Amino acid sequence: MMEVLNHLSTLLLLSLLPPSLSHVVVKFSEVKECSDFFLEGTTPNLPGILVDGTVKDQNRYKPICQKYKDKYRFATLYDTTNKIPVFSAYTFTGPPPKGRPDQPWMIEPQLEDIKNIHDMKVDKNVKKQAADADYEVKIKNMKIHRGHLFPCSYVPDMETKKSTFTLTNVVPQASSFNQVSWRSMECSVRKTLQKDCLDNNGKIKAYVVTGAVPSKSNTLNNRVNIPSLLWTAYCCYNSTQRQWVAEAHWGENKKYVRGDRLPSNTLADLYKMLNQYYGDVKHSKDGVKVFPDDCQNGKQDDTGRNGEAGAGQKRSGEMSGESKGSIKRQRETGDEENDCDFDCDEE
Repeated sequence: MMEVLNHLSTLLLLSLLPPSLSHVVVKFSEVKECSDFFLEGTTPNLPGILVDGTVKDQNRYKPICQKYKDKYRFATLYDTTNKIPVFSAYTFTGPPPKGRPDQPWMIEPQLEDIKNIHDMKVDKNVKKQAADADYEVKIKNMKIHRGHLFPCSYVPDMETKKSTFTLTNVVPQASSFNQVSWRSMECSVRKTLQKDCLDNNGKIKAYVVTGAVPSKSNTLNNRVNIPSLLWTAYCCYNSTQRQWVAEAHWGENKKYVRGDRLPSNTLADLYKMLNQYYGDVKHSKDGVKVFPDDCQNGKQDDTGRNGEAGAGQKRSGEMSGESKGSIKRQRETGDEENDCDFDCDEE
């Protein structure tokens, strides 16, 4: 009788825990729903880390298919040494729901070999990833936020919004960077995706990858690397231009003041910049690549003809929403922080 009661107590306890979040895989391609977050199922190429879909150091870098309430929400490559994500990959399919969810920060139990337990908030005995307690430690001359790579202001529904609150999806980000220039960029890009990433059926869909470049020695709580730089890029099919279009942004993880802007860049610009951090490989198939060549070359996939090299990409310094061969549009007026829903940003 006692054994039965103990078993029932265990089941009751498990039923009260938050729903399981994600699982660690060897390759993103193992799970179709996970590989769908990458354009044509093609993962980024990062020399020394991830090449042709294969993780080079499988003890350090862990592909995570982020699953929440029985549905895959996005994908993350996690660095267990620096205890921050290398990148998160996701799709943008439309305006997000309003409001910040009442969601505690979660960890990935499988990184710690925690068996037979649903995901839960853990602040102790976490060795291979950041814990919520790490972000409560104060550092000199900089206020730190939990900076989402997959921003919850880009999600299609409330459950996906909750799923972004895993510490495997955030990095230590300077608060002014998060709240000023990065926030403004996310807002501007989101507007662009809603206008320019409509397929032939009028539906919004864009592929986005957001990553972090780790610093050499700057850490939070002597455990969690504070990245020196954050970057993001998107690619989508524009039915009006009848071609793939892309854009990239990046910025140093430092203090910013109101009015600071991150310029838009081409994928070629992004690859050149990132090659300095990932092996300094230039003009080689082994160099950095975030998306398939169609994005960089602006391929017109419904005609089979390539446009001019770099067509369909924003040029450095251009306003978001303008592209080669299209009518130049000015940035929308008004306070962007009020125009966009940022209820989920770290306060």
